[in-house]
Amino acid sequence: MSTWKTPQRIWLTGATSGIGEALARKLIAQGHHVVLSARNAEALDTLCQNQPNAHPLPLDISDRQAVLNAGTIIHERLGALDLALFNAGTCEYLDAQQFDMALVERVFAPNLFGTLYGIEAALPLLRAARQEGLPARLAATSSASAYVPLPRAEAYGASKAAVSYFLESLRLDLDQEGIDISLIHPGFVKTPLTEHNDFPMPMQVTAEQAADTIIEGLVKGRLDIHFPRRFTYWVKLLGILPPALRRQIGLRMTRAQRSRHEHLGIAKGIPAHCHCRQRH
Repeated sequence: MSTWKTPQRIWLTGATSGIGEALARKLIAQGHHVVLSARNAEALDTLCQNQPNAHPLPLDISDRQAVLNAGTIIHERLGALDLALFNAGTCEYLDAQQFDMALVERVFAPNLFGTLYGIEAALPLLRAARQEGLPARLAATSSASAYVPLPRAEAYGASKAAVSYFLESLRLDLDQEGIDISLIHPGFVKTPLTEHNDFPMPMQVTAEQAADTIIEGLVKGRLDIHFPRRFTYWVKLLGILPPALRRQIGLRMTRAQRSRHEHLGIAKGIPAHCHCRQRH
């Protein structure tokens, strides 16, 4: 298993479910000093129980002032951060025939703005590590859906694409400070969040496999940590096709989903989009 040569000071959000929980358990086991954040305080306490190197910090990532306060608490506990890993997020799929702006805002709040609030709070702590002469890295979980538009993914995909664009730009501006940025673009991962999906999820991996790949990528300093690669390379290829061809492929996906929904009886009144409001 990949790990750093010395214990790292790490802040991880979305730590009580799915990829975040798998990451938390592995980072704790490797002996790093980990501050774990999520909304579920009880689950955080359970995760950190009898683990002196794990510090629970309950937090709603979409509350800017709460996130800034968390940064102050982390400074008091650890002094600096070697790695800030923003993994918290949510997913809801949009039904364009019943356009729901509240749904879009619910998705953007943690996925985009929550990540940016975290960056705002973490940058002084990462700079403190640089002042100690140590490497510092910022990382965030985006999605393979950021590479290409997909049916019903208007809110989720756009929020993740915004995260990817923002952090790639920020990477350029932080280079002079020696703070690097890794973006994480998972394909389908078996988590409580994806259990609600009502469509096929090819090449799905476990949360534990995802966590191993992410840690390996962070240790090696990879800028784009995407997996499983046999899936994400295919999605990247779709993303660079001419728009007309991308549209035709997307319409085939849309028709296939509509046909499947009708077969399952969704067209007779069952919602055609999932409301997966857990934060991973």
